[in-house]
Amino acid sequence: MTVLRLGTRRSALATTQSGWVADQLRAAGHEVELVEITTEGDVSGGLLTTIGGTGVFAAAIRQALADGRVDVAVHSLKDLPTAPEPGLVVAAVPPREDSRDVLVARDGLTLGELPPGSVIGTGSPRRTSQLAALGLGVEIRPIRGNVDTRLRLVSSGELDAVILARAGLARLGRLDVVTEVLDPIQVLPAPGQGALAVECRADRPDVIAAVGILEDADTRASITAERALLAALEAGCTAPVGALAEVVDGEEGLELSLRAFAGTEDGRIDLRRSLTGRYDDPEALGRRLAQILLEDGAADLDRPSTPASRPSEPVS
Repeated sequence: MTVLRLGTRRSALATTQSGWVADQLRAAGHEVELVEITTEGDVSGGLLTTIGGTGVFAAAIRQALADGRVDVAVHSLKDLPTAPEPGLVVAAVPPREDSRDVLVARDGLTLGELPPGSVIGTGSPRRTSQLAALGLGVEIRPIRGNVDTRLRLVSSGELDAVILARAGLARLGRLDVVTEVLDPIQVLPAPGQGALAVECRADRPDVIAAVGILEDADTRASITAERALLAALEAGCTAPVGALAEVVDGEEGLELSLRAFAGTEDGRIDLRRSLTGRYDDPEALGRRLAQILLEDGAADLDRPSTPASRPSEPVS
């Protein structure tokens, strides 16, 4: 192998993440060249829910891999569809950043300190649903744009606050703007949030071996459970979903503790469940918890609500 061509989106966050991966590979003795690729998600001004979801950020880079224009791709794991991509493999999942969401609010306010009627921006149905379920009396406004664009909505006074992933701000060195880190008890993150996926062609054992040094077993186990849950829920409902798996000490060794949420975007139903399972079988854990959520009502969340069928209080 001569030079590893590493495909990345052009945003500041994407190039920062890809630059970190490139630096790790260079430290291991590889020559790396960054190749910037424009995706549909980068050029469209529409909300993700209207332009095809998070997969719009990955499709162009995956095509470049398949075509042989790049050897390696770096994705935010939450941007990857759960369905496998034929011919490609996630060869490494590096150590995860803090997966939690954060609030960036005017005047240094926390979520509980924002007065009723405050306007909070987010482009995520998952965040919208969980915020609405808290019953704080705030208005939630859909937004798009990179990190700087979203932060300017607060500094300009157009919004009172925005919610972002802590991992992105950490990688950009912008944690100073955070006014509160949100407890997952209130707002569970997206499956895979805070983690990176290093992807390459399945027929390139040389590349797979080269990037293998980046692999973190605990992060791989956690995101595998979260994405297995998401995949199983996607087959049974279209409700907003949050999930977080963590490695814990069990009586017989390491285990995975998985928490998940599914609800309605208006916050009327906020269904939360948790389960602990084997560290070495994260997919089974994710599927089991998804089945519990579906049996307990997640399968009905995307059906039209009626006075007879819609609960008056959130399901817990």
